[in-house]
Amino acid sequence: MKVFLSADMEGTCGIVSWPETERSTPMDYTPAQKQMTREVAAACRGALAAGAEEVLVKDAHDSARNLDPAGLPRGIKMNRSWSGDPLSMMSGLDKDSYGAVFFTGYHAWAGCPGNPLSHTMNGRNDHVTLNGTLCSEFLINSYTAGYYGVPVALVTGDQALCDFAKTLIPAITTVPVNVGRGGSVTSLHPDEAVERIEAAAKEAVAKADQCIVPMPEHFHMEIDFFKHHVAYSKSFYPGAVLKDDKFVCFDSDDWFEMLRFCHFVLSDA
Repeated sequence: MKVFLSADMEGTCGIVSWPETERSTPMDYTPAQKQMTREVAAACRGALAAGAEEVLVKDAHDSARNLDPAGLPRGIKMNRSWSGDPLSMMSGLDKDSYGAVFFTGYHAWAGCPGNPLSHTMNGRNDHVTLNGTLCSEFLINSYTAGYYGVPVALVTGDQALCDFAKTLIPAITTVPVNVGRGGSVTSLHPDEAVERIEAAAKEAVAKADQCIVPMPEHFHMEIDFFKHHVAYSKSFYPGAVLKDDKFVCFDSDDWFEMLRFCHFVLSDA
């Protein structure tokens, strides 16, 4: 089995402010970058110890140049920066090569109080819904895994997202490292987070075949942009509809068409 690991940052243990996630503020960013790398390394070690023959790590935060490759174990491959394809945070995934998907450092959806940094893809929208459900990057990327028939076996991040993940994929292994409240988080000790993630990764490989993503027959997405002029501009995507001045809506039976819509209308990458 090969594992595909998509690594975000805002759900990393202890992270609570935007400067901790941005390369332009190194005093805040460097310790957070180190913990992000430690958590990804732990997930890789666990997967490899459980029998995975390889882990492809997709750095999936901001510049996609956050992880320190030297801090990761041998036996992994790494994808850095952005290719520009619609898979975005899942770039490199396919239906033939991988037996499981892991998500580390993931965060709750735009508007969710479970993480002070909750958002969905960018800071231009108040919220995104998918088939009536408030939509996170986890949900988008899980459907991408489901589109390719790859189970989503592990997610680490804030408690709110981990709780949601269990409702979508009951057998998924979760490691909540932060609990958000207002503008604060209560987190595990960083070393304990690393230990839990490594153990959880081993468990996740063992039961990956139970973690199939349930795929809807039809997809309806609505993006509530903060600014009406941004919504107006994005509504010219082929097939998109502008509703109530600030909502851009799109429908398809094909998940890849939804990804194409997200790539040009929702995503910054």
